[in-house]
Amino acid sequence: MDSSAKIRIEDILNRVELYRPELDEDLLRHAYVFAANRHQGQVRRSGEAYFTHPLTVAWILAEMELDEVAIAAGLLHDLLEDTETTAGELELEFGPDVTRLVAALTKLSDFESSFSSREATEAENFRRLLLASMDDVRVILVKLADRLHNMRTLGFLGRDRQVAIAQETLDIYAPIANRLGIGSIKMEMEDLCFRHLHPEQWERLEHEIKDRADAADRWFAEIRSVIEGLLAEHGISGSVQGRVKHMYSVYQKLRRQGVDVANVFDFLAFRIIVESVGDCYAVLGLIHQQWPPVPGRMKDHIAIPKPNAYQSLHTTVLGPEAHPFEIQIRTRDMHKIAEFGIAAHWSYKEKGSGAASEDSRISWLRSLLDNSEGASPREFLDSIKVDLYPDDVYCFTPRGDVYSFPRGATILDFAYRIHSEVGHSCVGGRVNGRWVPLRTELKNGDIVEISTSPQQRPHHDWLNLVATNRARAKIRSWLKREERDRAVEVGRKLVERELRRVGASWRRATAGDEFAALLASHGMSREEDLLAAVGFGRLAASGIVSELVPGASQEAVEEPEPGQRTRPPTATSEALEVTGDADFLVYVARCCRPLPGESIVGFVTRGKGVAVHSRSCPNVRNLMYHPEREIEVKWASNAAVSAGSPSRVEVDMDFDDRSGMLASISQLITAEGSDILSCQLRTEHNDRGFAAMTIMVRDAAQLERIMARLGSLNGMRRVERRGQSQQARA
Repeated sequence: MDSSAKIRIEDILNRVELYRPELDEDLLRHAYVFAANRHQGQVRRSGEAYFTHPLTVAWILAEMELDEVAIAAGLLHDLLEDTETTAGELELEFGPDVTRLVAALTKLSDFESSFSSREATEAENFRRLLLASMDDVRVILVKLADRLHNMRTLGFLGRDRQVAIAQETLDIYAPIANRLGIGSIKMEMEDLCFRHLHPEQWERLEHEIKDRADAADRWFAEIRSVIEGLLAEHGISGSVQGRVKHMYSVYQKLRRQGVDVANVFDFLAFRIIVESVGDCYAVLGLIHQQWPPVPGRMKDHIAIPKPNAYQSLHTTVLGPEAHPFEIQIRTRDMHKIAEFGIAAHWSYKEKGSGAASEDSRISWLRSLLDNSEGASPREFLDSIKVDLYPDDVYCFTPRGDVYSFPRGATILDFAYRIHSEVGHSCVGGRVNGRWVPLRTELKNGDIVEISTSPQQRPHHDWLNLVATNRARAKIRSWLKREERDRAVEVGRKLVERELRRVGASWRRATAGDEFAALLASHGMSREEDLLAAVGFGRLAASGIVSELVPGASQEAVEEPEPGQRTRPPTATSEALEVTGDADFLVYVARCCRPLPGESIVGFVTRGKGVAVHSRSCPNVRNLMYHPEREIEVKWASNAAVSAGSPSRVEVDMDFDDRSGMLASISQLITAEGSDILSCQLRTEHNDRGFAAMTIMVRDAAQLERIMARLGSLNGMRRVERRGQSQQARA
């Protein structure tokens, strides 16, 4: 049914009755009436009645041939979120199964407006969705139908929302549909995302493909006639479908190959659907006898199915006028699975062939959550995108076991797929009998044998060598344990040194009940937890000693490590807060000296507290390799910030060396309430001048005003904060 056509409950009932003659019509009619009443008066951005959305979602679920419970949940899925309806009412009206699905599809409210809180809410909503889907796959299927219809009507939202929703759909929901084997939804989502993210490219490509497809009608009909003749001649029952590859697929191919549509001939494809697996291979032989195959373009996904259970034979051959075209050959059952994936198996699961959670496509969801356990919201969402990358490379162990990997996976990914301990001790391996290092990328058909050493240990560089989230999660987990062990060691040294200053020892200080009370007061149960907190900088060694040894607080002042100079707390550091934990020692990083109001990020250091960097600081890129050390920080109240002393900022300028330029720069900075502490000037023979100034500013807003005004000066070519590009002028 055309998505723009008006859907009626009778249409849904008739569609369901085709595959479920014993359908519970009363349940669906009751859900229809109940949802229509509760959504009455609500309107979508398009101006349509809001109820058209759940009705269309229910129709999409019926096209996927799901049961009445899932379709009822589709009709009711927005009630808990967008109306006054409660879960208790739903359970009373529709029972626990429908209510559980609707509750799982209801998002958490986002009460805060900060980026970090929105990111955390988004991550938690998605985590809850995956958890519920492992118990009942219908949860994610209803969510995909919901997102698909929202994408179809995305044009009624503002441009910013269009881009955000389309990008999220392309990054997460379309790949999920692919991993669940639901090709029809995956392809439509990708095309809709492409249309909204790149409207100009979409319009141009649509026009070019239409022209090419119209011109190819002659040989398109000729090829189809030849294939049908081959099937009839050899007594093979089957149907031949011709299609234009979906737009996003063509767009990706053009980008990969760096060509235009005029140089792409295989955007047209044929699909041959036969009765048996034997017929698939027989047809493949006939096709290759008729047209020469393109070397390296034959894929047997029947013998080795894709991880999403997709099965088909793919081959590319040279047709009329030496134009290549693709042919897919599959059985009817394979075709149904290719279109609807795990949804095609749902009826079998109901009949007792095994729990849905045992399906490999659902067990993948479980591994997705296991691999991201303990991750931050940003890390969790990033890890999802990594694991959703399509598996295209198939490799074998020497015993013949087959593993699938995303393109770009390495020997190290293979080692971690076998076992985490094998990964931790991996030193390289043999691929097809030849020794290769850890960074070697895997290729289709490789036979891989891993070599290990008991002396090998993971290190941070390994995070750049792996492409799978499983391997990255195992490496990070090992590094986090090692980081904690080092923090315990550092914390023990700091506390013991402080105890020696007051004439005490760790053994005596921890022998009594006071130490147990100290642990309890900090919410800890083991001494290692306390020492790690000191080592990471969450607690000060002097404070711990003052609690363990009464009367020592006035004398116990931490000495710096050899070669380390102490620095009193600055007003800027006092204007910073660590979210959710006031025990951290906080200081601004010297490499970037973030200003109040600037976007910041904190990293826990060993023994020195939390270093706060500007998010645009070049050093942050390297620190991101240690996500376990990242912590959320924010500026304190406006009063605390405004009370802070001004900060030094170094500004570099490149300008035309004209008369009065330096005076103009100085007057402008002074007019904005800032002072110039130092200035270094130089000129070159081509009438170019360069200045390196140190100025005092109160906050990021004042600096932004100064930079904008400097950039607008006549003759100013470039002005930027040192180490952080701010503004350029040609």
